[in-house]
Amino acid sequence: FSSIIWSGDVASTFETLQAQIRAGLNMAMSGIPWWTTDIGGFLNGDIRDPEFQELIVRWFQYGVFCPIFRLHGARLPFNGEAGAFASGAPNEVWSFGECDYAIIKDLLFLREKLKPYLMHLNRQAHETGQPPMRPLFFDFPEDPAAWEVEDAFLLGPALLVAPVMNKGQQQREVYLPAGADWISAWDGSEVPGGTTQVVNTPIETIPVYWRKGSSWQFSFKS
Repeated sequence: FSSIIWSGDVASTFETLQAQIRAGLNMAMSGIPWWTTDIGGFLNGDIRDPEFQELIVRWFQYGVFCPIFRLHGARLPFNGEAGAFASGAPNEVWSFGECDYAIIKDLLFLREKLKPYLMHLNRQAHETGQPPMRPLFFDFPEDPAAWEVEDAFLLGPALLVAPVMNKGQQQREVYLPAGADWISAWDGSEVPGGTTQVVNTPIETIPVYWRKGSSWQFSFKS
């Protein structure tokens, strides 16, 4: 048995999503390996709002690579009832429009494909205390630049994840630590370590890289 901690009933904003990444890494380095958030945030997410529809996709992309993966939230609009009869809007994965559903469905299948790797990491956490989600410096302490990265993380030793955290963001910089070379999980391109890459981030894509030579490597492309 173990304890799982989450970030609380947080707001449904991009600023809050940014904070989740830092909070999760601090939690990992505090000795708590099993971390999760309310995907999409808990408060004030309106399923009719295009900004929220974008946010929940980006939050799902982050959540897929968290130790614990869960959707939760009180969605708008409420049903207008009071007390025990009050209820939020639907919050199933198909509740946010067809475009969102197509992306989220692929992410659910990706999580399933990651299950053997996640089970391996969870066993390691149980036996050694090593957190599944961790800062880049955890595995690359000799790289000074790895100590400065707060907007990306490692999922175990083999995967580097760089979430997209801003509204309308179509590109982001990704630092890949020195001491290893890296393979894009989406297109298989190889990138040298110790470099910063500018990566395109259309709504269906989150930058993720396999550490070259990992036996866990597979393509994320459908």
